[in-house]
Amino acid sequence: MKGFSNSKAPYFFIAPTLILLTVFSLLPIFIALIISFTDMDLAGLADYSNINFIGFKNYISVLQDPIFIKSITNTLFYVIIGVPCVVILSLGIALLINYGASRVFKVFRVIYYLPSVTNVVAVAVVWSYLYNPAFGLFNYVLETAGFDKVPWLTDPLIAKISLILLALWRAVGLNMIIFVAALQGIPKTYYEAAQLDGASTWKQMIHITVPMLRFAIFFVSITTMIGWLQFFEEPFVMTQGGPLDGTTSVALFIYNNGFKLSNFGYAAAGSFILFVAIIIITLIQFRFQNKDTDM
Repeated sequence: MKGFSNSKAPYFFIAPTLILLTVFSLLPIFIALIISFTDMDLAGLADYSNINFIGFKNYISVLQDPIFIKSITNTLFYVIIGVPCVVILSLGIALLINYGASRVFKVFRVIYYLPSVTNVVAVAVVWSYLYNPAFGLFNYVLETAGFDKVPWLTDPLIAKISLILLALWRAVGLNMIIFVAALQGIPKTYYEAAQLDGASTWKQMIHITVPMLRFAIFFVSITTMIGWLQFFEEPFVMTQGGPLDGTTSVALFIYNNGFKLSNFGYAAAGSFILFVAIIIITLIQFRFQNKDTDM
């Protein structure tokens, strides 16, 4: 193309992505920030003159809201339990599959990956029936084995664990594929040299496999953590935040206030608090990763 210098070519190719990022990510974030300083509701959508600037009142009210505080503790519970379980299970399955036979590897890779591409709403509905206290499959199996029925979705603590089990079932497959790809990228010469030196399989795992997977572990950890901080679909479909707000996540709290109560300014304040929290936690993780790389 005449007059199109090589220095401008990269900007030409990334322009569509930058436009999409600006329109569908950066601009909505900026608009949400503005809305969070207003008392915007349905009346404000109908007539902008009904919208009033109220400063930090939404943020103060949200941070004093007991349901929001409870949603934070619930979300932290999801993150603290869910993220390590996803990373450990994904890595463990990836190791088993990677060192298995080729045909077995291909079959099980597909089996474990299938939950990741299933529709989360449809899956949540199915699992709701499995968790049903009266005729659910899980309680039927427990009762047949001589155990008492479990209140899977009616006890606050057990309900949180039940949602985590479903989320684990869905999340392990994709991260397993990432770990398998990383494992296949480790040169076999490292293991051959270790075997010549008499290193056991466990020592090879500790001194070769895990260090070589540190970037994959970091990537899976940070993306999984961001996903769990935005935990929404499972409690929305299966428990609606109950019982007693015991499964309400921050994302579900934002949804309830924004779309059920039409308190858009209040919900925007909550969403921006979550946004800032995700950024801070992500930056902290990057900081620790950089320190590990520099060592």
